[in-house]
Amino acid sequence: MITTVTLNASIDKAYHMTEKIENGTVMRVAKTDNSAGGKGLNVARVIKLCGVDSKATGLVGGFNGQYLESLLDADGINHEFGHIQGETRSCINILDPGYGSTEYLEGGCNVTKEEADFLNKFPEIIKDSDVVTISGSAPKGMGKDIYQKLIKVIKDQGKQVILDTSGEYLEKGLESQPTMVKPNEDEIELLFHTKIQSKDEVITYAKRIYKEKGIPYVVISLGGDGALLVCEKGIYQGKPPKIEVANTVGCGDSMVGAFAVALEKKMEPEAALKYAVSVASANALSPHTGRFDPKDRDEIIENVEIIKLA
Repeated sequence: MITTVTLNASIDKAYHMTEKIENGTVMRVAKTDNSAGGKGLNVARVIKLCGVDSKATGLVGGFNGQYLESLLDADGINHEFGHIQGETRSCINILDPGYGSTEYLEGGCNVTKEEADFLNKFPEIIKDSDVVTISGSAPKGMGKDIYQKLIKVIKDQGKQVILDTSGEYLEKGLESQPTMVKPNEDEIELLFHTKIQSKDEVITYAKRIYKEKGIPYVVISLGGDGALLVCEKGIYQGKPPKIEVANTVGCGDSMVGAFAVALEKKMEPEAALKYAVSVASANALSPHTGRFDPKDRDEIIENVEIIKLA
């Protein structure tokens, strides 16, 4: 069992356009897809598609919160959320032939100290899980050290935890030494206050996270070039085959979900990387966020190249 944590959940609205966006005009949306969003909920859907039991948790509120839970029910995703007075946010992704994907992300409502007491129930929520994933941002009022606290609770129960966040949430979360982190290049630049110029520099900073922060698995997204993995056994790059990309939103979440499955199944690092890259690539073939066709994954995995860099 895997539990996914999404403290700042959202209703994700994908607007599919048939014509290029023209600013300052009225545009007609050809098709709208609504889904229970927030990075951790994309992770939960991917885990289900991978055939592993999961539970989604976090905070939801208002009419949007009720709608979000109903969407999860329709997707067959088990969930156990804390409920707040504020309204769950909405996030919009506009997909048009001119610009591709353009996202508008609401910040989310404030959470009071009393509402944050949901965290007292957290140890009970995760008790049956072997792996826990923590994704995205947190609502205002929860503190930048919230993930640091959650990771400690998870590790105190002897469970593995994947952290996928940025900024101060990542910086403070690293202090509790999660099992795995998955920053991208931008997030590494924020963490180390630098500007990365090459893949070699990406590797250098990934090694620093591994050695200096004591993180067993450091995964770096490389977009169309796949991902890097730094771990005890070495440094690896997983390179996917060339594909016709439909939608890159949710690819990182798909990678997190696949790695969570790999940890739950105790895969070796190279096999885990190959599996995760194939799932993320399959997601890129789908117009739907955090969803993929298992047949695409199974075809892609045969053509993912694993290169040992060190």
